[in-house]
Amino acid sequence: MRNIQRVLPLLLLLIPVTEPHATNQGRPIPPGVLKADKVMDVHSHDDPPRASSKSPPQAAKLQSEAEELAKLAAAVPAQVVQVTQGQLPKSLGDQLRRIEKLSKHLRSEIYP
Repeated sequence: MRNIQRVLPLLLLLIPVTEPHATNQGRPIPPGVLKADKVMDVHSHDDPPRASSKSPPQAAKLQSEAEELAKLAAAVPAQVVQVTQGQLPKSLGDQLRRIEKLSKHLRSEIYP
């Protein structure tokens, strides 16, 4: 306990006392930094929006995948009821994997 009482004042002396708003006032800014910031700001406003490298999604393919996803998802609740009754449908695992694959593909096509 006495050691802590001896060390604590020394530790407090090591903590620098500075004002929070005066942290950057004493440091000079290198000459190229301001110019580089201005150049970056000018170029960021002039660039046209970049086009996506992917082609636009094909509507017919997306529609068919969405319909398949809906059909598979509609069959799941009945199969889950069977699982709660102790029966495990063979196709449930495959259907859930297919649902996952379709949903990931649709998401990647819609939100690239």
